[in-house]
Amino acid sequence: MGRRSNFVDQTTERMGTRVQFFQRKALLGAHSMERVFGAVRKAFSEDILAEVHPCRFRSHGILRRMLNVIEAAWYQRDLNHIEGHEHYLALGLRKRKTILTIHDCGGLHKYKGIERLILLWFWYRLPVRRVTAVTVISEFTRDEVIHFTGCNPGIIHVIPDPVPEGFAPWPKDFRRECPVILQVGTTEHNKNIGRIAEALRGIPCRLDIIGRLTERQRKALEDNDIAYTNQRDLSDQQVLEKYRECDMVAFASLYEGFGMPIVEANATGRAVVTSRIDPMAAVAGSAACLVDPYDSSSIREGVLRVINDDEYRNRLIRRGFANVKRFGAKTVAEQYEVLYQKIMSGKH
Repeated sequence: MGRRSNFVDQTTERMGTRVQFFQRKALLGAHSMERVFGAVRKAFSEDILAEVHPCRFRSHGILRRMLNVIEAAWYQRDLNHIEGHEHYLALGLRKRKTILTIHDCGGLHKYKGIERLILLWFWYRLPVRRVTAVTVISEFTRDEVIHFTGCNPGIIHVIPDPVPEGFAPWPKDFRRECPVILQVGTTEHNKNIGRIAEALRGIPCRLDIIGRLTERQRKALEDNDIAYTNQRDLSDQQVLEKYRECDMVAFASLYEGFGMPIVEANATGRAVVTSRIDPMAAVAGSAACLVDPYDSSSIREGVLRVINDDEYRNRLIRRGFANVKRFGAKTVAEQYEVLYQKIMSGKH
């Protein structure tokens, strides 16, 4: 196997708990989980010696996944933490020293038949039985994990995602005549591009979309005569620039495990229109315009209010700066450290 893990810490000579983070194989444009835990690792105290082990193989096919499981077993440390996505790695790790983070259960809503059955067992039910603790990023995801796996609720801990590094207030004048509205994500089963296109019809604006659009989504945008730009496979810095350049954020998703664009918009100082359903509503609190994601007229009313009501928009921005404090990297890192200490001391 012969490949060394990438050490996050500059030294491993000091005493501390060595935590091995297991990641999926790096893929172009797929870095949301990596950004989240990158921020957490930087905020750890000196008591945590964090290492990163990316899977050697892309998660595709039985053989590649088996090889990922076998290799993961060679890189175990005092604690093992699976960052998400490759849940099945838990099958090759020591149960008593392994933590699994589950970001959402979206695939179980997307797939059907044999695909769903395989996902249910090898990404959720069996991995959850092979770890000592599960962390989830929202109460909504906690409830779904319990529902789909039937696991003991006592092993699940809700620890939110932190705001990624670099997101901070970036003042700019709001372009009411033709605002740039940022849409982050295009996954067809939940990002709701079709209804957003319907909602924006006739509103002078430009929709800036991050993600790969399907032909059906492009047709919806064109049928509703939406001026839009589209980019994908952006770097972290390019994503950050998109937030800085936009006037507001639209995030009227039908399903999320958390809703990071809400927090990123809050941190940057951009008003956000998001869904009046959990977990988005819980993440946003009073710091977003909440709408019915299944009703394009509700989305439209929310967008128009943010555009036309200066006082309301500025109030959302102020509340956003307060809301984002809940999701600071140090605050989140401390919650993980408490969990690590419990497991290491045998009190979990």
